[in-house]
Order: sequence, then structure tokens, then C-alpha cells
Amino acid sequence: MADDALEAFAAEVGASGPVAVEGARTRWSTGGQPAPGTRLLRAPEGIVEHRPEEMTVRVLAGTSVDELHRELGAAGQRTALPRRGGTVGGALAVGENDMCALGRGRVRDALLQVRYISAEGAVVTGGGPTVKNVTGYDLCRLFVGSLGTLGLIGEVILRTNPVPPVSRWLRAEGADPFAVLDVAFRPSAVLFDGATTWVHLEGHAADVEAERRALRGVPVGGDGWTECEDGPVLPPHRWSLRPCELRHLDGAALGAYVASVGVGTVFASHAPPPRPQAPALRALAERVKHAFDPGGRLNPGRHVALLVP
Repeated sequence: MADDALEAFAAEVGASGPVAVEGARTRWSTGGQPAPGTRLLRAPEGIVEHRPEEMTVRVLAGTSVDELHRELGAAGQRTALPRRGGTVGGALAVGENDMCALGRGRVRDALLQVRYISAEGAVVTGGGPTVKNVTGYDLCRLFVGSLGTLGLIGEVILRTNPVPPVSRWLRAEGADPFAVLDVAFRPSAVLFDGATTWVHLEGHAADVEAERRALRGVPVGGDGWTECEDGPVLPPHRWSLRPCELRHLDGAALGAYVASVGVGTVFASHAPPPRPQAPALRALAERVKHAFDPGGRLNPGRHVALLVP
């Protein structure tokens, strides 16, 4: 039973001593390393309930994203969680969107309910099990990207969305990605590495074909638009920029990169430099942290201010 698994997890967390959750370690260094002496735990695993008609899934945080999407795919559904390995809880704690965020939506919007273990070792619930949830404080948005510093995620309810009947990746050398975004109607992704542009088109066959024809209006080099099996391999580090800043990227600072046009995320081979946090924002973050974890025992050594540049 999911409730039993959560209670057992809460008992492991306890009410004292530094503690952190260890998933698949795909983003282990994000926001800093756990402080020495931190006790590492595993979140419970398993898909509790999938309601295709409600477009929701209830899943324990230690479940791998790949396993979740395999199960949902059998019912023709998926989530906004990124396809980069790791666990459900880890993906939410880091808050990284999928490279097809234009089509799948943002991770922050996918989380409907979170059940977490507090610094006192208690199971706490935030949010609700339905898409139209407006009651209480919006803890779900607060927990996405919190790196487990406010509470240790144990179980979540996620919004699902249908898998489109047709999915096509196209690539072209020398194509202006911003022109692509202008002519294509709601592409799932427009990605650019400084030389090559990738476009992910999804929908019904007639709509995808119409979008392919629209892309002929974008000047390209080489062999024009060619179909490929998947999008580009993403470098390991994530930069968060304003979408308008993608027009003037600094390749020397980024190294090899893949930019998500229309979103503002850049995946780069070079790690982003630390950016000073405004005093008012730092004070607010410290107040929130103290309210949830006054003793500083949850994921010590990690700081949300280090999550993005």
C-alpha cells in the first residue's frame, strides 16, 4: 500500500540529523553536494494509480521516469517530466523541463499534488488530486526546483497528456530557428546548436504534413529539411536565460550547446557561473527555508540559488 510505504519512509527520515534522498544521481551535483555526514535514503517506488479518463497518475517518488512513461505509453499518455533518466522525485526536485517543453508543457504545471516528509518526520500533503485544484497554498509549485531542501518528496499526482498519433523530428543546416518558430504552429521543440536546427512536429498526420510544408518557407542550406530519428544529444549543464537572449549566445562561455528556442533553456558543456542573488530574494528564500526546515537538516549543502545562473 502506498500509505504504508510513505509511513515507512517517514520513519526512516525521522526527526533529527541531516538527511537527503538519493535517486539515480543523474543530477547529483545540481545546487551543490550534500554536506559530509548526511544520511542518504531511497524514496519508495511504484505506480499507485493511473486514471486515463482523468488524465492523472499517482506515483511514488522513487519510481524511474522511464518506467512511468512505459506504463503511461501503454495507455497512450505521457507526462512533462524530462526523458533524461532519473526518478520522478528527482526530476521534480531539480525542476528541469523536457527539451520538448513547447509541446509537453512545464514540469511545474504538471504537479497537481505532493506528499512529502517534513523536517519533523511527518507526512504532509499539498495540492489536490484533480486538474482543477484551487484550494490551499500552492505547495506544488514551491516544491518543483526546491532540491529537496523544503521536504523530501514521497508521492505525487501528475497531470498526463495524450501521446500524439504522429511524431516527426526534422533537422536542417543553416536554418534560422527564430524564423522556424514564426512559421510553425505550436511545434513541440525548436532546438539550435549554432549551426543545425531541429524541429519536433507532433499531431495528426494532416497537421504534421502541413507544418512540414510551412517549413519550406525558411531558407536552409545543404540538403534542406531531413527527417531524423530523434533530437540532438543534450550537453550536461543547464543555463536558464530569457528567450530573447538566445539570439546572442556566447559560444565561448557555453562551450558546445543546444538552445531551446522559445523557452530560454540552454544545455551546455560548460557549467554556468554563480550569479549573485538579490538581497531581497535571498532573504525571502531564507525565510521560506526556515519555515519548512528550521534546523537545516534536509539536504544540507544544497542551495536553490545555485540551481540556475
